[in-house]
Amino acid sequence: MVIRPARPEEAGLLTGLALRSKAHWGYDEAFMAACREELALDEAALGRLDAAVAEEDGRLLGFVALAAEPPGGSLDMLFVEPEEIGRGVGRALFDHVRARAVALGLRRFTIDADPNAEPFYRAMGATRIGSIPSGSIPGRELPLMELVLPSS
Repeated sequence: MVIRPARPEEAGLLTGLALRSKAHWGYDEAFMAACREELALDEAALGRLDAAVAEEDGRLLGFVALAAEPPGGSLDMLFVEPEEIGRGVGRALFDHVRARAVALGLRRFTIDADPNAEPFYRAMGATRIGSIPSGSIPGRELPLMELVLPSS
């Protein structure tokens, strides 16, 4: 597995991957339809984000996207193909984005986590600092997490 920068022309592929990964948690069609716009990427969005993909033998396994505004930032997306979950792809992507954040001079970044992903982010060292309203589902609250980074 290699991790490399995402390419603008991969926006559609990454959107599909994000939707498959989100659906892995058993959300129904109505829920997924409500999330579709929030999970969609285009070339412009990829140009604004520090995004990377995990790839193996030419196949995309997952991706991560960081919005960096030193001294902080936000982990905007981290998705893994459902059949690859448990193989270490998410951990590799998280380690990559953590190193990128430090290299970019960030002191911390926040994560608006899906409730199903909160245990993963806790295992990666993030702590829950509150909650935030979902951008897709009215009345739904998401865990707001933070990762404090070491000084470079």
